[in-house]
Amino acid sequence: MPAQSAVHYIPIATTCVAIGFALTVFARYRARGGMHLLWWGIGMVTYAAGTFTESWTTLFGWNEPIFRLWYITGALLGGAPLAQGTAYLLWSRKTADRLTVILITVIIVASVAVLLAPINFGLVELHRLSGKVFATQWVRAFSPFINTYAASVLVGGACWSAYRYWQNQGSGAARRVLANTLIAFGGILPGIGGSFTRFGHVEVLYVTELLGLTMIFAGYLLITRDGGRTIHRLATQPATN
Repeated sequence: MPAQSAVHYIPIATTCVAIGFALTVFARYRARGGMHLLWWGIGMVTYAAGTFTESWTTLFGWNEPIFRLWYITGALLGGAPLAQGTAYLLWSRKTADRLTVILITVIIVASVAVLLAPINFGLVELHRLSGKVFATQWVRAFSPFINTYAASVLVGGACWSAYRYWQNQGSGAARRVLANTLIAFGGILPGIGGSFTRFGHVEVLYVTELLGLTMIFAGYLLITRDGGRTIHRLATQPATN
């Protein structure tokens, strides 16, 4: 696929959406506080960083520091910060803090491995990013572990929240069910796209990143439209305004 193909420019739009999302979340964090909002804001910053590296590669070609940044912010971090924000809604502060320590430790170790891993430059493609260029492929083993955790917490939490609102049928429940359903599907899509990159189809990732982010952003706006306290309530309390 030629570098000038329209799909290669999708990350530019995704980066803009992610920056807008990050600013929205951080504004709410400054006004209300909450570790869940802080982590969601961090998640949007890393999401934007990941798609920025994809945009750079499209516009200027493959670059080793940009590639390593892409792998850390995209393949490793992915939706982990968003999931960690959800963890603060799902469980007690103590449990979420412990998970945070574990997650950060794993990411630091994995990031160091990525920064030190040698590159097989013979596999580099000018306008395409892929972990296959690592000369030591074991470094890619961290990504499925972190992404499985992220998907389980983010998607599972949103599904559980949607179920609770559907079950309670309180005021505004239908809107919150829709919002959490959007977040759940939005959390799944980038993971699906990421799996295609292992087979060299990074273009699928570009599409699913934008679609997934748009769905999560829409879900966030729906759930916070009435000034609700959280991104999506995951507690077992009834869904009331």
